[in-house]
Amino acid sequence: MSRANKPRVAVLVPCFNEGATIARVVEDFRRNLPDAEIYVYDNNSHDNTVTEARRAGAVIRTEPLQGKGNVVRRMFADVDADAYVLVDGDGTYDADAAPAMLATLFEQGLDMVTGVRRAESAGSYRPGHRLGNRVLTAVVANIFGNRCEDMLSGYRVLSRRFVKSFPALATGFEIETELTVHALELRMPMVDMPTRYSERPAGSASKLHTVRDGTRILMTIFDLVRDERPLQFFTLVGLLLVMTAIVLGYPLLITYRDTGLVPRFPTAILATGLMILASLSFTSGVVLDSIARARRELKRLRYLEIPLYSLRDLK
Repeated sequence: MSRANKPRVAVLVPCFNEGATIARVVEDFRRNLPDAEIYVYDNNSHDNTVTEARRAGAVIRTEPLQGKGNVVRRMFADVDADAYVLVDGDGTYDADAAPAMLATLFEQGLDMVTGVRRAESAGSYRPGHRLGNRVLTAVVANIFGNRCEDMLSGYRVLSRRFVKSFPALATGFEIETELTVHALELRMPMVDMPTRYSERPAGSASKLHTVRDGTRILMTIFDLVRDERPLQFFTLVGLLLVMTAIVLGYPLLITYRDTGLVPRFPTAILATGLMILASLSFTSGVVLDSIARARRELKRLRYLEIPLYSLRDLK
């Protein structure tokens, strides 16, 4: 295969204060993917991230809106390529795995290859982060499909049609959840690939806060369930309302049967109102499910409009 026919690969590195690691990240990916264009998107760093990345030979761009999700949205909009390697700039992910991940993407005609983290040492993957990832991954697996082992991995290889059909609504670290659900909802071909996960070098600090960002990710899952699974969501809400109404109203019905009186009239009004809200919730779920199905079909059509690059096309 001639050099002209090789796929265009872009390595996308979102960065915020990664001056201690970014040069080595760029150099490692340059060594493993010599034909790739490496983009470092700086997100208001106040250290030497930009200087180090430029020294290492990366293309430097900036995104003033703070948050990883904002950076990824800008990257996906700006950069044109046949395949994209999305990786954090903290030096914890294994650049040596990139060629194999890209080869798997092209040869199998996939849309996403996720680097599943395999910690080198106990300090590589903090227990709180590991537990949170397992819990959140299990929640998404039970709702949207069990096809991703490490939902919060920051190391992914993506096809052009994935990137250009991805709406990117998240603003922060919840972007990984959105990436995973996008692939699951459109039933894209995807695989996991175990990759080495290293400890952060000295001088580098994690930007992820376990409780705060875990809560934001959980709320993102909540929003995605409401938007993508409205029938199930509003049916559950309706059932909770019905159960509450029954708990409140059953003693009143018993009293009315025995005495012909309604002793707690406000409670009776509340129980009746809850039953009305429950019926509205069921109806809303049915209507919104039709809308969600139409939105999913439109996203699928947009996804199919974008050609998938494959090495098999060159044979």
